[in-house]
Amino acid sequence: MWIVFGVIAIAATFINLYLYKAGKDYKLAMAMGLSFTALTICADYSYLTNWVEAEDWAALSDVIPGMARAFWFLTIASILLNVSPIFLERKGRK
Repeated sequence: MWIVFGVIAIAATFINLYLYKAGKDYKLAMAMGLSFTALTICADYSYLTNWVEAEDWAALSDVIPGMARAFWFLTIASILLNVSPIFLERKGRK
């Protein structure tokens, strides 16, 4: 499920940037991009709890370090990309 949410988050982010570039209202797409980013992380966390309940420590030790770095990077990138139209709009007004 986290992959589906992640793909939707990426699509919403690109729609957000496209709507901004086209001069249309982008705020709903921005909210969707950020919301689906959060849902992606929550869904992955729920997925990992299955491994904890099964006490599959080898799988956890293999996956968590790399996924943690990837999620940090992708979450920061999502925030910056989704919020960038607001900063660009304010810069354009000055």
